[in-house]
Amino acid sequence: MTTPDITLNSGTTIPQLGLGVWQASGDETEHAVRYALDEAGYRHIDTAAAYGNEDGVGRAVAASAVPREDIFLTTKLWNADHGYEGALQAFDTSLGKLGTDYVDLYLVHWPLQDRDRLLRTWDALEAIAESGRAKAIGVCNFEPHHLQLLVDRGGLLPAVDQVELHPHLPQTEIRAFAQQHGIAVESWSPLGGTSNSGWGPNSKPNTLLTDPIITRIADRHSRSAAQVLIRWHLRSGLIVIPKSVHDHRIAQNIDVFDFELDDLDVSEIDTLANGTRLGMHPDEMNIGAPR
Repeated sequence: MTTPDITLNSGTTIPQLGLGVWQASGDETEHAVRYALDEAGYRHIDTAAAYGNEDGVGRAVAASAVPREDIFLTTKLWNADHGYEGALQAFDTSLGKLGTDYVDLYLVHWPLQDRDRLLRTWDALEAIAESGRAKAIGVCNFEPHHLQLLVDRGGLLPAVDQVELHPHLPQTEIRAFAQQHGIAVESWSPLGGTSNSGWGPNSKPNTLLTDPIITRIADRHSRSAAQVLIRWHLRSGLIVIPKSVHDHRIAQNIDVFDFELDDLDVSEIDTLANGTRLGMHPDEMNIGAPR
């Protein structure tokens, strides 16, 4: 089982499917990452400073039989550490917790609502990239107007924009802008979250995993609903990082490379787009901003 790679604008290749660890404790994360690497065949792990489990990822990577250079490791800058010096210090802290001297991708977790500070933050990430301690740099939750700031600035463009993306929220405008500028798009909450994971002011619990259209397609292919959703992301050219701490789901989520969705499947899934979010809209999110 080989996960296909996508080549980023930095020249770095990223496995198109990885393991996310949001809302997992340090111990859960350590077990999940170790199982994913050593038993299930994952080579891409996505964490963040805000998740509070970088140390668990680090322990799992260190204990794994997979060499560090064969693992694509992503972490993210939290909101309170925006700014030039704050970002540099936060990056050092993350490296320490992860137990590594570099990451493969370092992301700004949220754009927040301070244009000048955001540009200073990006200056810091560019310096980190130039030092070689991050093989690629990128952003999360950036709308086209946030990305345009970096286009207008000049210099390095994000390699990745990681955004909430699933059939209810296909993010067509972001994807079009990103494609125009050579930025890869990565999906968080790609399965639509869990039954109780909605946290934005207008969010609703996930219904995708039990949606009649998804379950009917899953039955046609003798697959799970989650596998159908993951396959939809892959077919769409997206990077996808489904989260689980359960061994059987971790294994099932990567077991998606021996079937294809057809045009009818995709056309049916596309009817599910309704703009429903699980999280907060980036233009309304300023939680944790530096004072």
